[in-house]
Amino acid sequence: MLLTKESDYGVRIIRALADGVKKTVDTICAAEHIPDKYAYKILKKLERAGFLQSLRGRDGGYRLIRPLETFSVYDVVSAIDNNLLIFECLKQDVVCPLNSGGAKCAVHKEYTAIQNSLKEALSARTMKQIIYDTDNH
Repeated sequence: MLLTKESDYGVRIIRALADGVKKTVDTICAAEHIPDKYAYKILKKLERAGFLQSLRGRDGGYRLIRPLETFSVYDVVSAIDNNLLIFECLKQDVVCPLNSGGAKCAVHKEYTAIQNSLKEALSARTMKQIIYDTDNH
């Protein structure tokens, strides 16, 4: 589960729009220090995933349409990078020569446990809890 810059920028875009106010790409990029060459691509992915809405025209921009309490960092990251694996061998279509007879090697089993722990940690709190620093642990 390599978290990419795009994933980080996606979370930051959500943070920039958390107040529910429509914002332009320039405003989002300035507030969150995101290069605009990344922003349009990420905004499109977040819109396709149902997190935000783009508003066209002179007074256009973007606004969050999904309540922050209904999704986690994992949901945002998954919308940006749909292949969240820490190692290639965890892909279902990868054949590892060290796995035999359908049994996974001990290293693969450990990678799977780590992968599951990361997913659980990224899913544990809602974006509302994270952005507004509530329900601290």
